[in-house]
Amino acid sequence: MENEEFEEDYSNTKISLKTWKQIIKIVMRDKKSFIGMIIFIIIQSIVDVAIPIVNSKAIAIFFQRNDPNRFNYMYPFITLYVVLAIVYGFSVYNFLRFVGRVEISTAYEFRKDAFKKLQELSFSYYDVTPQGWIMARVTSDSRKLAEIISWGFNDFFWGLLEMISIIIVIYFVNYKLALIVSIFLPILFAISIFLNKKILKHYRSSRKLNSAVTGKLNEGLLGSKTIKSLVIEDQMKSEFKNTVGKYKRATLRAIMVSSLFGPLIFLISYFSVSTVMVNGLLFGLTGAELYLFIDYTIRFFDPVLIISEILGEFQQAQASAERIITLINSEPEIVDRPDVIEKYGTIFEPKTENYEELVGSIEFENVNFSYKTGEEVLHNFNLKVKAGETIALVGHTGSGKSTIINLISRFYEPTEGKILIDSKDYKDRSIGWLHSNLGYVLQTPQLFSGSILENVRYGKLDATDEEIKKALDIVDATSFIDELEDKYETNVGEGGAKLSLGQRQLISFARAIIRNPRILILDEATSSIDSKTEAIIQNAISKILKGRTSFIVAHRLSTITNADRIIVMDHGKIIEIGNHKELLKNKGYYYDLYKTQFEKEKIEEIVS
Repeated sequence: MENEEFEEDYSNTKISLKTWKQIIKIVMRDKKSFIGMIIFIIIQSIVDVAIPIVNSKAIAIFFQRNDPNRFNYMYPFITLYVVLAIVYGFSVYNFLRFVGRVEISTAYEFRKDAFKKLQELSFSYYDVTPQGWIMARVTSDSRKLAEIISWGFNDFFWGLLEMISIIIVIYFVNYKLALIVSIFLPILFAISIFLNKKILKHYRSSRKLNSAVTGKLNEGLLGSKTIKSLVIEDQMKSEFKNTVGKYKRATLRAIMVSSLFGPLIFLISYFSVSTVMVNGLLFGLTGAELYLFIDYTIRFFDPVLIISEILGEFQQAQASAERIITLINSEPEIVDRPDVIEKYGTIFEPKTENYEELVGSIEFENVNFSYKTGEEVLHNFNLKVKAGETIALVGHTGSGKSTIINLISRFYEPTEGKILIDSKDYKDRSIGWLHSNLGYVLQTPQLFSGSILENVRYGKLDATDEEIKKALDIVDATSFIDELEDKYETNVGEGGAKLSLGQRQLISFARAIIRNPRILILDEATSSIDSKTEAIIQNAISKILKGRTSFIVAHRLSTITNADRIIVMDHGKIIEIGNHKELLKNKGYYYDLYKTQFEKEKIEEIVS
């Protein structure tokens, strides 16, 4: 239930005008559609109010007069009704068109802003934010909010115009009866405010649980192999059923409270109609005037009902609005200073003409670092790496290997101390500058849906097909690509599912080196592949390490024997440093580790 626990508690929060002000700014990016929607709502509202007046005049002329010439007005009235029908139909068509455009453009803007923000946010955000929470914001919350803003605002604005117009007209006709109708307004809005508070509480609870449902579903999809291998399908089904059950109950409570609106409004509406009829007869209104009042009274409570329902929906939308805006307003922890941005630009608008050439020397200077969720990982850490040097990092889980890699990549920054690249604090240059000179190969390669060519091109967006094929040839990926039916145009599937792990890794190697990075990071890049593929990749690694500053996080020590220096880590400290032969000669921690692993590999080789 981590998604449910992560959700902010908005249950006692009032509707935030600040939140809606920001949302309105997003909606107004498509001003043309929004203004068009308003114009045709006004036209439709005018026609709605005009029809009872025309009907009342028709009743007075054709049914209350004894004038034999009254039927001379028949054709003008027919013409007027036809014009009203055409205007009404034209306005309905156009406001539906514009409302639809507002809905689509609003959902697009929400998702675009949210996704852009997700690209900017630092790794620390993803360390503490569940995937289910993020997915719910970008998908269901964005869709629901766009729907309520477009159609809800349309109904609310139409209802408000209708109410104001009707009140003005009935006060002109007979202010005494108009006062009687007006008396019911405070009662209706008092009921609305009371019920809307209840609805807001229940729908916020519902949205909170929706994230938990999304998280559980995502967990079940990503962990499907693990679930089957552990034979815990029934346990996962029970947990999902329990979460969905809570979501169902919370939503039903909100619906039950919302459903009280209709009956209460209808009860008050028809009680007021009866009151108008009785008092209208007492006040001596004509048949036409009485019809007008009864028609307007019935019409008056229709928009009241709609406005009450829309207020309930806006109460529900408040929870979605708060969460989407929370995401959009989230600030990354790792950011460039204003003076650095001025010179080098941003990730989305880089000033690459100002990028200096990166040579590759790296220095850790009295670096301390700790993650938000844990204790200090590095303390007073110092390390100098020459340009073009290959450094291997060895140590047990939690020793600080990955932290060093993350700090070099500036996915995180030191809590204290400095990291120098080419003898200059890397904060004095932009994140974009560093990442454009960085090649990174993960333990589990991540491919994107598309062809092999497209996946490698992500490493260098302006790369030609020939450059891509050359990069694939360097890592010896062409040996398996030539056997594929569509060759380089082969679709790798979602996450590269149509290829083997080794094949995906070779493509990720090609993607890393096509940009000709000055710093190359291999994060356990060979730990999850078979020995045959490892031999191919080792051959590729020996080619691509030349002339680059490289860091290899290794589990298999046989893959790092040619490293210039091997750094053995333990609890954030360097306990041994040297090349392979020197460390074996010392007979320390590395010697024991290598000996144990070597014997294990020999045993496995004999058994196989």
